[in-house]
Amino acid sequence: MSAPHPPLLQVDGLRAWYGAAQILFDVGLQVGAGEVVALMGRNGAGKSTTLKAIAGLIARREGRVQFLGDDVSRLAPHDLARRGLGWVPEDRRIFTDLTVLENLEVGRQPQRRWPDGRPAPLWTPERLFTLFPNLGEMPRRPGGRMSGGEQQMLTVARTLMGQPLVVLLDEPSEGVAPIIVEQMADTIVQLKAEGIGILLSEQNLTLAEAVADRAYVLEKGRIVHAAPMADLAADGAARRAYLGI
Repeated sequence: MSAPHPPLLQVDGLRAWYGAAQILFDVGLQVGAGEVVALMGRNGAGKSTTLKAIAGLIARREGRVQFLGDDVSRLAPHDLARRGLGWVPEDRRIFTDLTVLENLEVGRQPQRRWPDGRPAPLWTPERLFTLFPNLGEMPRRPGGRMSGGEQQMLTVARTLMGQPLVVLLDEPSEGVAPIIVEQMADTIVQLKAEGIGILLSEQNLTLAEAVADRAYVLEKGRIVHAAPMADLAADGAARRAYLGI
């Protein structure tokens, strides 16, 4: 019997502060290849902070982050991106003066390989336009002239141009139309099929249930529940206690 593959992303004892206020308390989680892990919790629980801390975007943080087996706890965000850790921010942060194609070019990085040497998926604008047909219909439209849902798709597509092996996906369903949420779910499923690991910060239980394998629940900066996604979705008492639904 072969040994299990080590996780692509392993987080242990993660703590983070904004100024003097501690936001995260010893958060631990892991994400494997081709696995979608939902990070759930109420507003203010620390979901976005967890993703930002992993991505190196919070100045004061402690704990251990391992990516592809290497300790990357102290690396800067751009170094993590060059290693294949992608981050899709909740507030999108597209370049509004640049076209769709130009936004994608900003994110371009060379193709990567998995730890075992196999080539990882190669994302090109043409392939992304197949994944996001809406973007394919407006390659020369400036980002500032797109709807919120279209901007959300562009943000994901730009991150994929960085050829990530793991994607930190922050609240992709926030403030977009239901049809966009459905398309986002389809996209996540396709990325999973490519072997990409996804850590999904999400409050939308329906979306999380549709795409996630496992779930961690955050409350006041601490992991208070961890279970297979199907178990959490079926556990009414846990949903009411931790998610208020």
